[in-house]
Amino acid sequence: MAVPTDRVAAFLQAVGHLGVTDRERAYRAGRVTLCSDPDDLPRYDIAFATWFDPAITARTAPPAATPPPARPAPLGSGRDPDADADGTAEVLEIAVAASDAEVLRDRDIADLTRAEREHLRVLLARLRPDPPLRHSRRLRAARHGGADPRRTLRAAMRAGGELRALHRRDHERRPRRVVLLIDVSGSMQPYADALLRFAHVVARRSPASTEVFTLGTRLTRVSRELRLRDPEHALRAADAAIVDRSGGTRLGEVLRTFVDVWGRRGTARGAAVVVFSDGWERGSAELLGEQAGRLARLAHRLVWVNPHAGKDGFLPVQGGIVAALPHLDELLAGHSLATLEELLAVLRRR
Repeated sequence: MAVPTDRVAAFLQAVGHLGVTDRERAYRAGRVTLCSDPDDLPRYDIAFATWFDPAITARTAPPAATPPPARPAPLGSGRDPDADADGTAEVLEIAVAASDAEVLRDRDIADLTRAEREHLRVLLARLRPDPPLRHSRRLRAARHGGADPRRTLRAAMRAGGELRALHRRDHERRPRRVVLLIDVSGSMQPYADALLRFAHVVARRSPASTEVFTLGTRLTRVSRELRLRDPEHALRAADAAIVDRSGGTRLGEVLRTFVDVWGRRGTARGAAVVVFSDGWERGSAELLGEQAGRLARLAHRLVWVNPHAGKDGFLPVQGGIVAALPHLDELLAGHSLATLEELLAVLRRR
C-alpha cells in the first residue's frame, strides 16, 4: 500500500483520540485513514490481521489467491468474432483503438480510471519529444546562411582562380538544456505520477541536456533515477529518492534553493525551465515572485504548467500564480496528454 505522510498523520491523530488499547477502534481508524483506494482494503485487512490477530482475517480477509498484476488492456475492444477472415475485424479493432486513444488524449488525468491510466502510461511511453535547439558559436558548412570566404576562395583556387560557386556557413545547432521542476505535494498528487513519467520520456530522449527536480518541502534531484531505461524501475527509484511526496509545498523557498545551488552554477543559464505546479503556496508569495524573477533572468524561457489552467472557469488567482505570473513566458495547462504534447511544441520554439 502506498501511504503518504498526510494519511499517516491522520491515522496517528485518530488513534490518539480513540486510544490504542481498543483493537476494534484501532482497526477502524486505520481502515478509514490509511486506505485511499478500494483495492487497498483487502491489503490493509491482511496487514492488520498478520500484525495483531489472525482471527480478524476470518471476518474481512479476501480469498487466499493473489490476484494477477494489473496489465494494460488493448485500447479497443471492437473486434467482431463473426467477421470474415479478410481483415474486416482487424480494421474495426484498429479504428476503435484509435478512437479510444484520441478521446483519452483530451481527458483530465485526475479523472481517469485505473485502466485508462494504464493506457495513458503506454501513450506517454510512445512519445518521441524532439529537444529544443540553440545556436552555438561554432560555424559549419550549410546551404543557407552567410558567405564562407575561406571555402569559397579555396574552391576558386582549385578551379584555376575561377569563382564558380559561393559557399555558405551557419551556426551549429545543439540541444538546449531543459529543466523540469515538478511539484509533488498533496494537491498535485493526482498528476504527479503522469508528470514523472512524462519527465522520464524527456530525460531518456535527451539524457545529457535534461535535468529533473521535484518540489515539495525540499528540492530533490531525480535526473539520474529517471535516466533508467525501464519506466517502472525509473519511477520506483525516483519514489525512493523523494522523501516529501504528498506533503506540503514551499515553492518560494525551494525555488530559492534551486537558483542558489543549481541555477546560478549553470543548470538554468540559457535553459528552457518548466515548473509543474498548481501554485498553492504555504510560504510567502512575495518570496515566490522574487525567485521566479531570478529564475526568469537566468533561463532562456520560463514556462509554468498548471493542471487547472485547462479547466473551464479557471482564473490565475492562487497566491503563487499571481506572484510568478509577471515573470513567465508561458502559462499552460498540463492536465491531459494533449496539453503535454502542446508543451513539447512550445519548448521547440526558438
